Amino acid sequence: MEWTGARYADKPTVEVPIWIAAPPERVWGLVTDIELMPSLSAELQSVEWLDGATQPAPGVRFVGRSSHEALGQWATTSHVVEYEPPRVFAWAVEDPEQPSAIWRFTLDPEDGGTLLRQWMQLGPGRSGLSFAIDRMPEKEQKIVFVRMREFETNIGVTLTAIKKLAEKSGKASV
Repeated sequence: MEWTGARYADKPTVEVPIWIAAPPERVWGLVTDIELMPSLSAELQSVEWLDGATQPAPGVRFVGRSSHEALGQWATTSHVVEYEPPRVFAWAVEDPEQPSAIWRFTLDPEDGGTLLRQWMQLGPGRSGLSFAIDRMPEKEQKIVFVRMREFETNIGVTLTAIKKLAEKSGKASV
């Protein structure tokens, strides 16, 4: 696990890897099932495709609804910005040109299984975190640090759940 960036303007990032004893195709089916993700996440409450879409593809949009004890509830619209089966799936939150965040799953075959990495970047567009920083600019580094640690922890939980599902005795999908 690693994260970089101390200020919001630095576009802080975090990446968490996990090795899964399952082929990339099986893992791919899980990471691209956006409707599965709320069951694997403490924050994400629901996700639904927009504009009649039923699966990921470049430019496709979906809405996610989240909840956080300190930040409240919110909904964001995400745009699929990278889609290379079974290797890369990424989406930009809100404006794809100035996203409030970018999220990415990367899958690589490794040692008879899959090295799955989930990466996220805050900014450069404004997000809910921006409002906390606006209220307490002198605490920006601490606010960013705490939120990035939360992301790192939550990503670890999600990846562990994906690993468990993918490694279930020979199941090709959930």
